[in-house]
Amino acid sequence: MKIGSFALAAVLMPLWAQEIKLPANFERLAAKADETVNVSLDGSMLRLAGRFLSDKDEDSAKTKKLLSGLQSIAVKSFEFSSEGQYDKADVEAVRAQVQGPQWSRIVGVTSKRDGENVDVYFKDAGHGNLGGIAIICAEPKELTVVSIVGALDPSQLADLGGQFGVPKLAMGTGAKKGEK
Repeated sequence: MKIGSFALAAVLMPLWAQEIKLPANFERLAAKADETVNVSLDGSMLRLAGRFLSDKDEDSAKTKKLLSGLQSIAVKSFEFSSEGQYDKADVEAVRAQVQGPQWSRIVGVTSKRDGENVDVYFKDAGHGNLGGIAIICAEPKELTVVSIVGALDPSQLADLGGQFGVPKLAMGTGAKKGEK
């Protein structure tokens, strides 16, 4: 499934923060979509998943540590055969939730050529940790929102990629030309 210029949508927040509320229309999009991804894991399921990861393997140990601080992961992704299948007002309703002094938009990609729009927002939790990340990927034939709630050290962000429907994120300077 094509993800877009950067990644999915994600939100990483501490316990006291609220999850992003998806508009009611998002549930109806599955009937229109050719392909749908719907991942919903609460804290207890994430800890259960972490129990299956080995402490002996370095990558598994990192993922296990990361999962221990998360409260939930939710992925909603819809791929359509034609344009205009979702309401842009729904996307704006999600974006409105990540506006304000606690959130900072760190990346905004708008492509007039192919209609891809990707926004990445960080929420500062203080003490050098992320309180949240929101990545909203809206393309003409695809819409993706990922919500991950829980405290996260920024250095752990790349470790989350490739797990539970979250795409691999090219972090730092190690990304090869053409990688997303």
